[in-house]
Amino acid sequence: MTPTRRRWLVRGLLLVVAVVVVALVIRLIGRVDWGEVRSALQHLAWWQFPVLLVVLLLRQVLNALPLSLYIPGVSAYRATQNDQVAILMSTIAPPPSDVALRMAMFSSWGVPVAKGLAGTLMNTLTFYIVRFGAPAVGFVLLAVTGGEVGLRWADLVSVAISVSIFVGLLLVIRSEALARRVGTTGGRLARRVRRTVDPEAWAAACVQFRIDIAARFRRGFPRSLLALSAMLVVDLTMLVMALRFVGLENAEVPIVEIAIAYLFAYPFTLFPFSGIGIVDALVLAAIVEHAGADVEAVAVAGLVVWRVFTIGGPLALGALGLAAWRRTSGGSSAAALPE
Repeated sequence: MTPTRRRWLVRGLLLVVAVVVVALVIRLIGRVDWGEVRSALQHLAWWQFPVLLVVLLLRQVLNALPLSLYIPGVSAYRATQNDQVAILMSTIAPPPSDVALRMAMFSSWGVPVAKGLAGTLMNTLTFYIVRFGAPAVGFVLLAVTGGEVGLRWADLVSVAISVSIFVGLLLVIRSEALARRVGTTGGRLARRVRRTVDPEAWAAACVQFRIDIAARFRRGFPRSLLALSAMLVVDLTMLVMALRFVGLENAEVPIVEIAIAYLFAYPFTLFPFSGIGIVDALVLAAIVEHAGADVEAVAVAGLVVWRVFTIGGPLALGALGLAAWRRTSGGSSAAALPE
């Protein structure tokens, strides 16, 4: 099976899982009254849209900030521009088109490809640590509020993934010998699934990665974790604002309940389009479980507003970022890209 077919197969399986999860959750919460959803959307005032846009911009800057912390010569502005364009490209074209465009942009700014790749990988790994570690904060909030854990014990798997990535990353950075050992071990495990994998090549890649990122790791890694954690807080703030703007009152669903639902659902943003459908269904189910079916339509309206900004917003920013790069610093790299 070719790599392209394998990627599309994985995407198809993820889509099937998403449909099944959404169908099961909707079956539990009942049928949505879309007439009431439209009525809830009418609560929106014009001034709320620019407010949400400002919060979205802050979210996207924080999401991209690790790139500027890991890659020398990349400012926060360029990191944000690069990240938005990569989001756009990953949506409209199969991988690794987004990585190729990232590297073209870095090259046009005078950043070596090796440094750009290492920084992009570090950005991804840091984000995965935060993404899969989010339920840990959810468990803390449940303990503080006295809420029931129930099926959420399964999210300990997500926390374990986060810890594993964190520990593996520290081992790679700690010394060249450990980096080589981690690469060799990972390659041998991967070869059980895919026979063409070369453990020695994986070991060499880990060593090179360590060389490219080690100088900025001590300063960049903790700040990147902080930036991405702040991004989650801003994203949650957008969700709360969207729900409040359409009429879901704090007396019905307190912020802490929304936060708990969001944190336990967040690992599912791994799925395409930031887990659209799955994350929304899980958050909706938690809200309905807390406040009853009467708030279901209003909650759906709030989730629609949140998704319009968090999914549509980055795509629009990516289009603007790509146009700006082509017009200014793209140069010959931009000319090589398809129109």
